[in-house]
Amino acid sequence: MNKIIRFFLAGIFLCPLLMSCVKKAEKTDSIQSPQARYETMQRELAKGWNTWDTRSVLTHVFLPFGSAVDINLIDAEGNREEHFRVGDRGRDVPVLHPGPHTFDGAYTDISVNWRGLKLRVQSAAEGYKNVILITPLEDNAKGGKVVVRPNKVWFRSNIIEVKDSTFTINPYGENFSFESIVKGKYLGTERREITLSANEPVVICIDCNLELTEAKQFVQSHADAIVEKNKQKYGDCYDVYDAMQNVLAWDNIFDPTINRVITPVSRIWNVGWSSNPSLGGFVLFCWDTYFASMMLSTGSKELAYANAVEITDALTENGFVPNFYAVNNYKSRDRSQPPVGSMAVWMIYQKYKEKWFLELVYNNLLSWNRWWDKNRETDGLLCWGSSPFEKITYRGWETEGVNETYGGALESGLDNSHMYDNIPFDTVKHQQKLNDVGLSSLYIMDCDLLAKIAAELGKSSDARELKKRADIYRKNMTKTWDEERGFYYNRHTDTGKLNPRISPTNFYAMLANVPTQAQVERMVNEHLFNTEEFWGEWVIPATPRNDSAYVDNHYWRGRIWAPLNFLVYMGLRNYDLPEARKALSDKSKNLLLKSWLEHGYVFENYNSESGVGDDVQNSDKFYHWGALLGFIALIEEEYYDN
Repeated sequence: MNKIIRFFLAGIFLCPLLMSCVKKAEKTDSIQSPQARYETMQRELAKGWNTWDTRSVLTHVFLPFGSAVDINLIDAEGNREEHFRVGDRGRDVPVLHPGPHTFDGAYTDISVNWRGLKLRVQSAAEGYKNVILITPLEDNAKGGKVVVRPNKVWFRSNIIEVKDSTFTINPYGENFSFESIVKGKYLGTERREITLSANEPVVICIDCNLELTEAKQFVQSHADAIVEKNKQKYGDCYDVYDAMQNVLAWDNIFDPTINRVITPVSRIWNVGWSSNPSLGGFVLFCWDTYFASMMLSTGSKELAYANAVEITDALTENGFVPNFYAVNNYKSRDRSQPPVGSMAVWMIYQKYKEKWFLELVYNNLLSWNRWWDKNRETDGLLCWGSSPFEKITYRGWETEGVNETYGGALESGLDNSHMYDNIPFDTVKHQQKLNDVGLSSLYIMDCDLLAKIAAELGKSSDARELKKRADIYRKNMTKTWDEERGFYYNRHTDTGKLNPRISPTNFYAMLANVPTQAQVERMVNEHLFNTEEFWGEWVIPATPRNDSAYVDNHYWRGRIWAPLNFLVYMGLRNYDLPEARKALSDKSKNLLLKSWLEHGYVFENYNSESGVGDDVQNSDKFYHWGALLGFIALIEEEYYDN
């Protein structure tokens, strides 16, 4: 009884103290600036074991110390491979088939096929501990070798010691070391590299010492946990989410030049942007990265924030988010890309309701919105363009396409689209002489959503400005409607005539809530579901099937692109068209799963006739926006809000 009384009395005195501490912590958190919160979040993201290094998915790095373990392969003839990137093309490059990869690096799984060596590489991490299991697969060539190289990346200080099949990595200035051992058929150690036979299992035990059976059990337990978790959460959309999470997670990197965790479109796109590969290298594309942030919000709030913030912070000196942003402040300072930033930010905010995130990106989004109106408006609607500027880095894209039609096409994101063939360019206004339905509609949507963000932040004056601008542009969209053909068409600003060449972007008027329900029904029935234009077994082609450019099957001419499907789908959600939404969702999901379930690839674009993505060289095999095809299904089947 005395103990109970003492406990009760202690509680009387301690509770106010504890509550005071809690309130103080809450107050401190509330007064921390959005930028400070973001910096803290980035530091927390950049921790632990993961495939952080863009140069190779078989390099495991522990952040923040840059302690690393490289896995290289040597074939029976002595050829050596050090760089492993999903989707690399060319002779003798490794063919990689990615499997599950958690965002936090707790589990990874990928298969390698290189010069006859066929291996499965799995990893499971907990804190400092990481177990990497390399298993020979069927038909694995004889005589190959696995080279395990303890390493330090990005010139971060680590003291490395290797003796026989053991190694130690001591991050400089820290009072601990990664004491590790490599097990398998040991062949020798030379120059701090441990070599083993590739014909028997290899286990790399970092900060632990497990036998092969124990290692397999440890790795399998992590594999089972992630599969069980995702199957419970996503049910019959498990494969869809699996594809989306894995392409995003494998493309997720840390770049030391900006000290940020980011998710570029794919690792092979990062190659060549840095003059010093030892320091990594990256490129972020504008609408691609906003789409990634939307998808990432399904499974990782922090990664969603990180990518939305980083591309928004890439704002140029003239106040717009550039087409691309790369190492050494290299940006497309002549052109932007489709304005989907407010769409991404609003979607993420609706899920997590954290105003500091809105506060962090709002000013740049508003600057970008105003820039479009000031620099790309003609006749009350917008045109794609490219504006000259004083060169800064003197690299190629500071000259190529600038202030000409091609630069405007690049700004559209639809680089070689048939819609921009032979369109004259106004070198004074720096615009194509074409009011673009897609751009004008996306801009109206941007005004609408940014007005909501402004209202959420109590910026009533900005909200009124944005709503007024949206209403003006929305009214002017009537210039592009053709009553006879039941569709919106791009408009020549030099002649006032409508351009008959169309693409899925002509459906974007639905995103802006411009057409009536009756008009949308005509658009869907007479054009989207028209098998001579956009419908078919595989949809939606970027070029209608009855356009002469459809047969080109070259990039944006005739092929299927996930972002177009996604934006058309999101437009359909503004109207009472459940059957159309479901039909587009199902077809998009089937297209994604066709390649994912067979090969584990998520393609940049797809063939409109066969539904394959690997029939051309300029379709990246592991490009994260391809997963938008599945993101549609997650939204349609109401898994996104889980």
